[in-house]
Amino acid sequence: MSKFADVTLSFLGSGVMAEAMISGILNEDLMEPAQMIASDPREERGQELAKRYGVRPTTDNREAAKAAEIVIVSVKPQVLPAVLGEVRGAIKPEGLILSIVAGARIGVIAESLGHAAIVRVMPNTPAQIGEGMSVWTATSAVSDEQRLQAQSILRALGEEVCLDDEDYLDMATALSGTGPAYVFLFMEAMIDAGVHLGFSRRIAQQLVLQTIRGSVDFARQSVAHPAELRNMVTSPGGTSAEALYQLEKGGFRTVLSRAIWAAYQKSKYLGELSSE
Repeated sequence: MSKFADVTLSFLGSGVMAEAMISGILNEDLMEPAQMIASDPREERGQELAKRYGVRPTTDNREAAKAAEIVIVSVKPQVLPAVLGEVRGAIKPEGLILSIVAGARIGVIAESLGHAAIVRVMPNTPAQIGEGMSVWTATSAVSDEQRLQAQSILRALGEEVCLDDEDYLDMATALSGTGPAYVFLFMEAMIDAGVHLGFSRRIAQQLVLQTIRGSVDFARQSVAHPAELRNMVTSPGGTSAEALYQLEKGGFRTVLSRAIWAAYQKSKYLGELSSE
């Protein structure tokens, strides 16, 4: 029997990540569209998702929460307190809360809802095409069946890693959650450099995107450490050696490490704010 037989899943907040989850769940045939409720304050957004995916739209968070065995909280951090207050007491006693709200700690959600079975997830934007990286943790009140349900939902978005300590989610926010932004900036810089060399922007973008995609695929299929792969394409006195020298001279590693550390500290700070 399916892990989701007779299960209703409600989204509180139906933005981009919620839509990515709806799409992934349907693509993996985990649920039927009618098993999912999309709650959003904008009626037109719900109608859009209903037309596109066949899910049930609503503007009533409380009614959506009452109807569901699994409630996915996918609102903006700034409206989270109001939404949690709105649905307090509406969650089924045996229900599962799955939160993808950045910086919102489990303790805050549990206290606000008076509910203990909570999974907190840090996804990233490639989940929109089924290539995401989700890092998650669960409270002890989450049953084995609910853990399997959460894992199945997240695998529909890409890869997932479950960790026991919630503090790792701040680290994941800095490394994988924010990670696509670093990659996009690197891509942008390479494309601009290509244009500076004389390529059209279209050709420069094609060269850069395929180079990065091929490099990632090659690294995934190889047993070698990235440093070994880099050495493979770095001939003594060659072009790669010269380019890498300039990157190291410019503090590339140090700047990137500092950026990720800053993102980590910001994530912790936002978590502390949500706890106040």
